Amino acid sequence: MRVFITGASGFIGRALADRYRSEGHDVAGVDLVADPAHHVVAGDVAEAGAWQEHAADADLVIHTAAVVSFRLTDKAGTWRANVVGTLNALEAAERAGAKRFVHFSSITVFGYDFPDGVTERHPVQLTGIPYPDTKIAAEQVVLQAHAEGRIPCTIIRPGDVYGPRSRPWAVMPVELIRSRQVVVPDGGRGIHSPVYVDNLVDGVVLAAASDAGVGQVFTFVDPVRVTIGEFYGRYADALGMKLMTAPAGVAKAGAAAAYAVGRLRRDPDVQVHPLAAGYFLRTGTYSSAKARDVLGWEPAVGYEEGMERTLTWLRSEGLIPA
Repeated sequence: MRVFITGASGFIGRALADRYRSEGHDVAGVDLVADPAHHVVAGDVAEAGAWQEHAADADLVIHTAAVVSFRLTDKAGTWRANVVGTLNALEAAERAGAKRFVHFSSITVFGYDFPDGVTERHPVQLTGIPYPDTKIAAEQVVLQAHAEGRIPCTIIRPGDVYGPRSRPWAVMPVELIRSRQVVVPDGGRGIHSPVYVDNLVDGVVLAAASDAGVGQVFTFVDPVRVTIGEFYGRYADALGMKLMTAPAGVAKAGAAAAYAVGRLRRDPDVQVHPLAAGYFLRTGTYSSAKARDVLGWEPAVGYEEGMERTLTWLRSEGLIPA
């Protein structure tokens, strides 16, 4: 079949493209920078344009493109990218006559205060941070298109996706720990919710191909209970450093001070603030029981193996000592 992916050169988009190509499918996509060798055209999904025509004749459209950030600035830009961008991708899929539209959302739509084993039936919760809040709005756009019968849709809510090439959960933690710019709140006791990239790709392929996945929302997290201190601690150990921690109140106060300094310096990308600290203080966990029961999804790569693969890649890139 023909597969079209938005954000095709990103971490998850590229992993999906590689998988579908390896299975013999015709894969094309759009990203901010063109990659002709991989049939990726240049385009900004926030703006309707010629990139949409590149989806012509696609059987499956997977929408991964988004602004992924905890910054509080440029709320309008984040809304255009994540909400209007979703509408533009949907319209491209409709015009292409695609049989399925798979939309990437996020576990952040649950907010920070939720019970253990939270399922897709749990209500979403606004946080005041543009990224998760626009992901909630984008889900509404997708569900409306599905409810109106315009195109069959499936929504994916991935956990904290890590693995080789992951910027938020591999490269950035190493850079922050090495430069002593990260202090993990509450002694690192907050719950982390990792999903190894290959496991996520397995789940997306299953969801996209399954008739039972039409009109459904699926959460994908690996079945492991890991604290943020344990996760970041693996990178700190690899760097030969001690992970800095602080009580929750102290960490939030430090985040507020760092945010104030960033604003004074007119840093448009400052992402450290008390609201973001809430993400590292989560105590609830997410359930992927629906993905297992409906799709037969079983993560093939365990947490220890996934971390070793990630560390091996970081060493090969010179980001941690060999």
